[in-house]
Amino acid sequence: MSKFLDYLKTNTFRKNLLIAICSVTGFLLIIFFSLRFYTRHGEGVPVPKLKGLSVEQAISMLEEQGLRYQIDSVYQMDKAPGTVIEQDPDANTNVKVNRTVYLTIITRSAPEVGFPDVFLMNFLEARAVLSNYGLKIGDTTYTSDVARDRVLEVSYKGRKLSKGQQVPKGSVLSLLLGDGRGASEVDLPNVTGLTLTEAIFSLKGSSLAAGSVMYEGTVTDSTMARVVKQYPTADSVSKVAIGTHVDLILSNDAPPK
Repeated sequence: MSKFLDYLKTNTFRKNLLIAICSVTGFLLIIFFSLRFYTRHGEGVPVPKLKGLSVEQAISMLEEQGLRYQIDSVYQMDKAPGTVIEQDPDANTNVKVNRTVYLTIITRSAPEVGFPDVFLMNFLEARAVLSNYGLKIGDTTYTSDVARDRVLEVSYKGRKLSKGQQVPKGSVLSLLLGDGRGASEVDLPNVTGLTLTEAIFSLKGSSLAAGSVMYEGTVTDSTMARVVKQYPTADSVSKVAIGTHVDLILSNDAPPK
């Protein structure tokens, strides 16, 4: 042990220790500067601001900067197709040449959805359902119908749609709605052969009413009497105004219709 301690005090040990320290320090410096040169520390190009540009403009700018790109696409309503909406890395980030920049753009072709069944819904209900499917309402027109604001017909670019038919998401649809007034005239039903109760029910179903009710011949049971004549007759006119009163003549001798 005393010999080792004596050796540490010699000039040879000091010389060898100094050489070792210088060698390790030199080796570390070589590695440090080599890595800086290899990685080009502090060198690079800023990523340009690409959001809001068309995909063609974005690609051109990236190629000018010596950067690569990778594109993903999504669909969004009210956004111009082919527009860049996201980028990674962000604008002004310093990156190495040949770095890949990831772009998200609006797809140029909208996905299709099955047209939902909105027929006979009121306008507010139909609008909510269509909005959930990513569809829009354009022109709305009205036609004579007893159902007010009910959807009677839907069309896309002049083509009538049916339930389940495929249409592009974001499409603008035209709606035909009922005006709640209905037609001014209705078909006159033929109620001959019906009992009074049946005739009144039939007339009400056509938005008409029973007028004068008379009996012909001997009536033994008015509940079983049947209509033998009506005025106006179904043979003389085919349509009458809504609310028209139809006079009825009944008899027990009339056969069932």
